[in-house]
Amino acid sequence: MQSNLNKTSVFNLAVLVAALGYFVDIYDLLLFSIIRVPSLRDLGLSEEQIATDGLFIINTQMLGLMIGGILWGILGDKKGRLKIMYASIILYSLGNIANGFVQTVEQYAFIRFVTGLGLAGELGAGITLVSELLPKEKRGIGTSLVAGIGLTGAVFAYFIKESFPWRTCYFIGGGLGFALLFLRAGVLESSMFEKIQHKAVKKGDFFMLFRSGKRLKKYLLSILIGLPTWYVIGILVSFSKEFGKNMNIIGEIDPGKAIMFAYVGISVGDLMSGLVSQWLKSRKRALYVFYSLTAIAIIWFFTLENAQASELYACCLLLGFGTGFWAIFVTMAAEQFGTNIRATVTTTVPNFVRGALNLVSLLFVSLQVSMGYVKSGMITGAVVMLIGIVSVALSEETFHKDLNYIEEE
Repeated sequence: MQSNLNKTSVFNLAVLVAALGYFVDIYDLLLFSIIRVPSLRDLGLSEEQIATDGLFIINTQMLGLMIGGILWGILGDKKGRLKIMYASIILYSLGNIANGFVQTVEQYAFIRFVTGLGLAGELGAGITLVSELLPKEKRGIGTSLVAGIGLTGAVFAYFIKESFPWRTCYFIGGGLGFALLFLRAGVLESSMFEKIQHKAVKKGDFFMLFRSGKRLKKYLLSILIGLPTWYVIGILVSFSKEFGKNMNIIGEIDPGKAIMFAYVGISVGDLMSGLVSQWLKSRKRALYVFYSLTAIAIIWFFTLENAQASELYACCLLLGFGTGFWAIFVTMAAEQFGTNIRATVTTTVPNFVRGALNLVSLLFVSLQVSMGYVKSGMITGAVVMLIGIVSVALSEETFHKDLNYIEEE
């Protein structure tokens, strides 16, 4: 067993395993965006179909994440954080292996949906476990380490894509997932969960979030705070090739390379956001800092008319750094709810943010009819950023909050 010292250190086994689990999660989650063009081209799609069917497949994956978030979150509160980490990784690893055999867009979308179901359980269970194991003074740093290390999975995915055929990239993702199962053997379950495991208290009741106006408000705000992250990744960066064409960018844009640069920025940003939150002793003030950087980067992105491809990649780096508050907003969600529904919240919130890409992309696509591609992206970004800023303002500060409590009806 781990010593008390190890359990309270930000470098303990639980943090390491959660970080590596999130590394594989992000590798698998972003892999389609990175190999979208070569994989769909290999299936015989035209350039126009690569854009439209590519968005359809991404949205299908995100739908799987939303449904999986509810499923794994409820099970995480009922059965334990560790069991969900095991089950989810088996499902998304099998899904990635199956992705290596697809022959049609329909097969591709269905398998990405199944993979999305599996991917939904990884981050929420990991952040919940780390938040409950570490003392409150170290929670922000611990969860930032999980996200900062984990997010480099996207960078790894890019270099794997450069070195192997796209089908092999999926096989590698599945293999990495199964390799993780062996590392998890020494990780302990959350003591907070164990204390309530046999108590007569409602655990994993998703609808408890909707039976109280106060809880519902906190929950919705927790989701809306994260919207700018997937607007940036799911729209600007993933479709940087299409934006580059419409903005007359000089040079060929590789979306996989754009994602790689963005995730280098996100990884560093997540590490920094934890330190900034610790320094300011505030989650909200740290979010305002990184929202400001995101807004600056978005403005830069839409002023790149006739710029070089290298400048767009540099902008993606800053976009990533600015949205490097993933760990902070997920930690805030975990800190706002009791132990009996914490995994439900922490697992559903990031996956609903990912799934909200469906709504964000719907706004983006519908505006294109009258506004064109670039202006639609600008307006969508302005709406998303405004929603995020207002949501942070209406949220409670959770930096010093004790998590050892339960939600009562």
